[in-house]
Amino acid sequence: MIDLNTWNLTIPVGEPATTITTPLLSSGYQDDYFKHINGTLFFWAPVDGTTTKNAKYPRSELRETYADGKLRNWKYKEADNHLRATLKVTQVPSTGKIVVGQIHNVEGDDPPIKLQYQYSGSTKTGSIVAIYRLKPGIATSSVIVQRNVPLGGAFSYTITLTKGGTLAVYTKTPTTETAKWSARLDPAWAAQTLYFKAGSYVQDNAGNNTEAGSVSFTKLQVEHLK
Repeated sequence: MIDLNTWNLTIPVGEPATTITTPLLSSGYQDDYFKHINGTLFFWAPVDGTTTKNAKYPRSELRETYADGKLRNWKYKEADNHLRATLKVTQVPSTGKIVVGQIHNVEGDDPPIKLQYQYSGSTKTGSIVAIYRLKPGIATSSVIVQRNVPLGGAFSYTITLTKGGTLAVYTKTPTTETAKWSARLDPAWAAQTLYFKAGSYVQDNAGNNTEAGSVSFTKLQVEHLK
């Protein structure tokens, strides 16, 4: 069972995009962009949807909160921080790219990590890619954590940031061993305030509303272990 009492939701309608509050979300909210059916969360984000302030791409995406709806933000040195998910990507836009989980930062639009499903039309399969910044403000680097994840195929991920500053991604499919990537963040990240996000954040903004990113989650859990 996925607990929606610790998230709010952004949907790609309105200018800027609309935020659904935690109390409304946890009371059973559903719409064209988000559904909660029998314990599974369904996210749909068309490429022609509206965006949040300063963003280029639309999203149907959860953002970490407290149960009262207050935004939950944290410093990584306070705890070992984990975002765990099991999901399927069932539709991709023409770029093939959807961010399905991230650690974002309050202070800017340069988050330490985005975890992206990246589908290739030529190979007819997808890769799970970590797009990361070891230091605030620098350009991103990227690494493929796992290959050969089919469109519509289930996989799990964990994004971890320890209080010692180790950033790690673990991924697994039903037929593979766990894959891992990790790196040490620059201590400059310790001054920044962070939070988890998860959902369907399409990396595309060209086309009509038949082109979209669709993602379903059967597990989504946050842990801050002190």
